[in-house]
Amino acid sequence: MLSAVFHDTIFYMENIIDLTKKLAEKDARIAELEALVKYYEELFRLSKSRQFEPQSEKKGYFQYTVFGDEENEPDEDEPEPEKVVYIRRKKKTGKRKDDLSRLPVEVVEHEIPQEERVCPECGGEMHVMGHDTRREIKIIPAQAKVIEHKRAVYSCRDCEKNNDNVPIVKADMPAPLINNSVASASAVAYAMYQKYIMHAPLYRQEKSWEWQGVVLSRQTLANWIICCAFTILMPLYTRLKELLLANEVLHADESTLQVLREPGKSAVSKSYMWLYRTSCFIKQHIIFYEYQPSRSHKHPKEFLGGFTGFLHADGLPAYHKLIHMTIVGCWVHCRRKFIDALKTIPKAERDGSVAQEAIQRIGQLFHMEDQWADLSAEERYRLRLEKSKPKAEKFFIWLESQNVLPKTATGRAIHYALSQRKWLMNVYLDGRTELSNNRIENSVRPYAQGRRNWLFCNTVDGAKASAIIFTIMETAKANGLKPFEYMEFLLGVSPAEIAKATDLLLPWGEKVPEECRVLSIGSAKDA
Repeated sequence: MLSAVFHDTIFYMENIIDLTKKLAEKDARIAELEALVKYYEELFRLSKSRQFEPQSEKKGYFQYTVFGDEENEPDEDEPEPEKVVYIRRKKKTGKRKDDLSRLPVEVVEHEIPQEERVCPECGGEMHVMGHDTRREIKIIPAQAKVIEHKRAVYSCRDCEKNNDNVPIVKADMPAPLINNSVASASAVAYAMYQKYIMHAPLYRQEKSWEWQGVVLSRQTLANWIICCAFTILMPLYTRLKELLLANEVLHADESTLQVLREPGKSAVSKSYMWLYRTSCFIKQHIIFYEYQPSRSHKHPKEFLGGFTGFLHADGLPAYHKLIHMTIVGCWVHCRRKFIDALKTIPKAERDGSVAQEAIQRIGQLFHMEDQWADLSAEERYRLRLEKSKPKAEKFFIWLESQNVLPKTATGRAIHYALSQRKWLMNVYLDGRTELSNNRIENSVRPYAQGRRNWLFCNTVDGAKASAIIFTIMETAKANGLKPFEYMEFLLGVSPAEIAKATDLLLPWGEKVPEECRVLSIGSAKDA
């Protein structure tokens, strides 16, 4: 009897244990599915936000109160900062005054015929007492015409009659830009300007030329561009690289490029345009583009060579392998992760969330940088160590204390920030560094806009030529030059003179004509 009861008890206990295991497995599966549903909800909200909401990173968007409750107890030696809320400014209602002072003026006079200048009251003759004036802008579309260089050839009549050897003398005539071609400096500069500044692909330019009565194939235009890039502009490109690497603070980034006929690669594979540019704290700005077939770290390593200064970069691991220089991380990339995380949170739950507070804390750092923008590098360095660096360190300590699931958008943002901590904190090593890498991203934008239109490069030579022309034109823009006028000027200079006086022909060089310069440009920090 006792034995039967004992066996029944064991049987029931085994069933209970088995049921408990099944319930635990079921609960774990439910939790797993709930986490998966939450993940998909986050992706849906983020996708919806990217599709319908503004994506601007200007102050005011997803940047709430800058100074929040960052600490339980305020510092005794630092007064409590004023609470600042960024809001979007309303557009001014007044009209901006149009500036036509640099345009040539053509005066068209309107007068009454002499016989009609009769006073309606007394019948006497009327005279001009003044003028009413109004102004309008007239646009003259681009026009194409043929310049025919006709050179006189001279010989001696006496020698023709009396000598077997007749001397022949020819008048001077400028050498052609490209041998056996109708290309001119203005025509090639215009094709470059349309493609690399106005983002017009060559097939559109081909049609535009046709409407002007000029039949030029896109292949001809491409050959002109590639030829001039390598034979005329290459010395300037090489010199700009030398001057770029002479700086101690640089920015770097990369963007994709498709090259159809690249040896050893399929037509749909990705190549890259690597970008480097100087800091905002110098007068002579250089924006440099370099084509490379891959995203490997060996390309920036070879390009930068013996560079040992500060290099601003994003979180790409390729940059972190460059051991002979100091990599400065981008706080904007860090903030962007939390902005994306905030977008995945329902609006009713955003206030007080970890993502929102992280954005506020990072916003404090940028707010202080704005206040120190006009200071010297030494003063900025001192203030960063005194006020900004402690807040950055407390930000990372605060992140480490957050109990957030790692697979959520906020958890991934926290992981990214903590993994980039070493490089983000390098901004405090020098007053010439910047909190963000936005400067180089602004230089990527013109290239990306053009790529969306012309889509790809046909050959490797075309990709390299694009890098050369982008470098010279974007550098010209950053230094206050008109890109078309400057390129036309350069193409009108002989290759021998460019090789001899390269520095004088750079955008800040003494030989650059005044008509290549714009009336006014933005500050160096906006270049």
